[in-house]
Amino acid sequence: MALAAVAAVPALVLAPPAAADGEPVPLPPLRLRMAVDDTCATASTKTAELLPWTHQALQLPRSWQLSRGAGVTVAVIDTGVAARTPALKGRVTAVGEAGEDCVGHGSFAAGLIAAAATGPKTVTGVAPGAEILALRGTDALGNPDAARIAQGIRTAADEGAGVVYVGQVLTGDGEDLADAVAYALDKDALVVAPAAPDVAPQGADGRPDTRPRAYWPARVPDVVSVVDHGPAGTRPEAAPGALAPDLSAPGDAVVGIGVEGDGHFLGSGSSLAAAHVAGAAALVRSYLPGLSAAEVARRLQEAAYPDSVPRLDAYAGLTAVLPTTRANAEARPEPARMPHTTAGGTRDRALLLGGGALCVVLLIGAAMVVVPLGKARGWRPAQ
Repeated sequence: MALAAVAAVPALVLAPPAAADGEPVPLPPLRLRMAVDDTCATASTKTAELLPWTHQALQLPRSWQLSRGAGVTVAVIDTGVAARTPALKGRVTAVGEAGEDCVGHGSFAAGLIAAAATGPKTVTGVAPGAEILALRGTDALGNPDAARIAQGIRTAADEGAGVVYVGQVLTGDGEDLADAVAYALDKDALVVAPAAPDVAPQGADGRPDTRPRAYWPARVPDVVSVVDHGPAGTRPEAAPGALAPDLSAPGDAVVGIGVEGDGHFLGSGSSLAAAHVAGAAALVRSYLPGLSAAEVARRLQEAAYPDSVPRLDAYAGLTAVLPTTRANAEARPEPARMPHTTAGGTRDRALLLGGGALCVVLLIGAAMVVVPLGKARGWRPAQ
């Protein structure tokens, strides 16, 4: 059974962030896919006036005192990443056609991962010192393709990416994707993906399709699967069939960059939450380069803020002191052992000593009788 793309509306329109004077800033919405007659994404003319809520939620100002992701390459497998965007200038390496992003989703996600400040009103990513390796996992309209994504994961691992972000969700048989993830893990690359689609699947009648299904590649056990939460920490209802995610991260009402210029867009969904986790993984891999991909995943999960789904905390992921090994089951107690009694041994020794003393007395008594008689006869034998 071939993998299929999860149907979604072209864009999500959410409540925009408030400006300094209390009036909303109408940021253009981020698109996940395009219609055939849509035009390619261009620069936004709007900018958010306030610092994104995600910075404090992830404790990024404190995290940047320790790590900015330098020396780590994050692969972005999505709609492409526009190399010309100022916030990523000079840090994007594109494979094939991935240097162009007509949809804008891949560039937005790459900005959440690694955008650097270019002015007073720019949005900074989680790991602004990281490098981006762009790979196309969709067609030009943003429709994902399983073969493209699987090959993208393998290529990213071969190119030395320490973190591999997959921004798309597919359904069906994910055997090829599972094999690609195993290949990446063998090369010490950590794969991060959304646990569910950004928009609930719809049936032919336009109504939500609530049939349970498997979502790939997040269903692969070695992938860090991520779901989104908003500023209040609340999460949308889980998509039918989605496995329990590994982490929750900021993904609702998220402000990010476009394919060019310094303007901002507004987006929402688990794919954006996964981008934040990929950025946090880059921070950890830069700060603690001796950790393996599996150890980085464990650190992010165990250092997260405790909740029904642990909430990503980038600073805690950098600083938490974790046990060197996972807690084992409580050791079974040794059976009680009674000390050996010494009473029997003491009695035996007393009897032995007493018997020996009696023998000595008898021998001495016998000698006292026999010796005088022997002397009297001159030791001649008796008749």
